[in-house]
Amino acid sequence: MRKIIAAINMTLDGFCDHTAVVPDETMHQHYADLLRSADITLYGRKTYQLMEYWKSVVENPTGDRQTDEFAIAMDRIPKVVFSHTLETVDWDSARIAERGLQDEVLSLKEQAGRDILVGSRSVIIELINLRLVDELQIMVHPVIAGSGLPLFEMIHDRKDLTLVKTKTFDFGAVILYYKLKEK
Repeated sequence: MRKIIAAINMTLDGFCDHTAVVPDETMHQHYADLLRSADITLYGRKTYQLMEYWKSVVENPTGDRQTDEFAIAMDRIPKVVFSHTLETVDWDSARIAERGLQDEVLSLKEQAGRDILVGSRSVIIELINLRLVDELQIMVHPVIAGSGLPLFEMIHDRKDLTLVKTKTFDFGAVILYYKLKEK
């Protein structure tokens, strides 16, 4: 059975705000490797629309190897988008979810293949509440944003986690790898 890996960036004060963090080449390399290790990625509408930026980088490379490799990895991986408002997507590797989140994810988990990556705050929160996340990877950036979307907003009840490893980046970010404990 495939694993659900939820990966997200967060500031030290607990906010998910892509504009508050400054990616470097090692961060892009890390996420490109993560995308290549999975078969599919899941997004909510807002994150999906942010990720569409990477289509333009594939069409017009930046010249920075890690950034361009990340764009290629993002372009290639199949994407499932969960949205109540989007009716179509124009990225060849993307599709709108055909079922509700729980049913779609349970169906994907049962299929043969590699891991399923989740990169959208709203979808991560819902999957944590459904106890469907196998691994939570939080990249904590050395930034205090002061405001934004809290990562763990709307979690319904206590969730205990086990820290399984960490990874430190030269630019000061740390990834915390957690497994969710069974209830």
